[in-house]
Amino acid sequence: MSSLVGLASDHAGFGLKQYVKSFLLENSFECEDFGTDDESSCDYPDFAHKLAFAIEKGHCNWGIAICGSGNGINITLNKHQSIRSALCWLPEIALLARQHNDANVLVLPARFISEEDSVPIIRSFMEGCFEGERHQTRIDKIKLNT
Repeated sequence: MSSLVGLASDHAGFGLKQYVKSFLLENSFECEDFGTDDESSCDYPDFAHKLAFAIEKGHCNWGIAICGSGNGINITLNKHQSIRSALCWLPEIALLARQHNDANVLVLPARFISEEDSVPIIRSFMEGCFEGERHQTRIDKIKLNT
């Protein structure tokens, strides 16, 4: 995967996002942080939409988003037609999200995984490659034709 990674979180995911950002920078990835900037209560859609727009415009190649359960930010991201966001709490799920779903945003549930648990999940997501073929047919059916 390309080196420009967009990051987004709400207040519940802020601490894990800071850890993930450090991990990525230590591994030669460039990061663009779309917020939040602290643990003050905030609304995850504000930051999810910024990340999604950056990916849609080609500014970021892929992203990592984090909130307490992962559900809210994941739902918001997937409202965007070109985003395929996957909520992952195990490395195997992250790998399948890339291989079968061509996911371009990894979502982590901050209240359910440790900082240390996040590393193999991120590595699996980054190392996974879309397998295409029968999966492409399914991906093509995701977008709404209005």
